[in-house]
Amino acid sequence: MSVLENLKENVIAGNESKVLEYTQKALDEGIDLEKILNDGFIPGMDVVGSKFQANEIYVPEMLISAKAMKAGMKILEPLLTEAGIEPIGKVVIGTVKGDLHDIGKNLVAMMLEGGGFEVIDAGVDITAQKFMDLVKENKPDILGLSALLTTTMVEIKNVIDAFKEEGLRDDVKIIVGGAPVSEDYAKDIGADGYSPDAASAVNLAKKLLGK
Repeated sequence: MSVLENLKENVIAGNESKVLEYTQKALDEGIDLEKILNDGFIPGMDVVGSKFQANEIYVPEMLISAKAMKAGMKILEPLLTEAGIEPIGKVVIGTVKGDLHDIGKNLVAMMLEGGGFEVIDAGVDITAQKFMDLVKENKPDILGLSALLTTTMVEIKNVIDAFKEEGLRDDVKIIVGGAPVSEDYAKDIGADGYSPDAASAVNLAKKLLGK
């Protein structure tokens, strides 16, 4: 197997030490940075996403693969920036006010990074004002809002309404997700898209940006 095939397979397997080893090996061999990203990391995470959607793996395995990918990406990111290689899009993501759950949000953030996006993770318990400040400051293409509790689901609507009131709604695509959220709810509150899981979130983000 080639270095990049080994990299891809170890991303899928979630073998962090091997991902680091093959990322370094690919760099030492002078393989193009975009090629490492597009033929190693991204297809690896694509397979992980597909397996998750087919119920062949579950959240713990997905997190292990995502963490392994993230470790390798830490080596690549400064080099990509230095080389002026642009991510396919920029996403600000966070869990809304009153909600401290972050596993789903973290997984979506890592899968988006694995899909070639730059991700600014706002964290948890984020107010509408803070989301607006982050969008003004970072000018992302997409804002991802997460809620795991039925009681905080309404806060997603509050954030979207706040963006409308401030005249910022057209500046960013807003995608939503979390256990109590549904496609219908997303439509009702005026979101641009809904994703039931982390793998679908990457596809949705790419689709919204026409990628």
